[in-house]
Amino acid sequence: MSNEEFRAAMSRLAAGVVLVTAHDPDDGPRGEDVGMTATAFMSVSLDPPLVMVSLRTDSRMDDLLAEQPVWGVSLLSETQRQVAGRFAMKGRVSDRLLFEDLPYERGEVCGAPLITGALATLECRTEQRVEAGDHTLVIGRVLKVSLPSTETGPLTYFKGRYRHLS
Repeated sequence: MSNEEFRAAMSRLAAGVVLVTAHDPDDGPRGEDVGMTATAFMSVSLDPPLVMVSLRTDSRMDDLLAEQPVWGVSLLSETQRQVAGRFAMKGRVSDRLLFEDLPYERGEVCGAPLITGALATLECRTEQRVEAGDHTLVIGRVLKVSLPSTETGPLTYFKGRYRHLS
């Protein structure tokens, strides 16, 4: 089996799209917000409430979450495709510019940006990190959930493209 065959097989698994965010207090005088689009995100446990995100090893988010124990997740709606695309760009733009004109509220617990209009937002604290091949699985305890009222469906990712259910 080649890497391309494996990637093609996994692209046929539809996934929800989230934005993982954290605040890096050590970057500059006021710190910097960092964000990353992810599709490898799932609920792990109800009691205690745990979620998991898979991060590419040595990515900026992986490095930051190794040091910063609290972080946020915004479950993106089908109307937020541009947000997902903006944070999926690898190394093209500084994180400071990515958040510049984006509507968000700062999490009360994690201090990270949580995207306005998301289907739900979670504030998490890292419980465990597991090395898995070229990725790190970060398991977080959900400390706070916000469920804004919305009539839109989820943004999904299937066969290398963003999709929506309708």
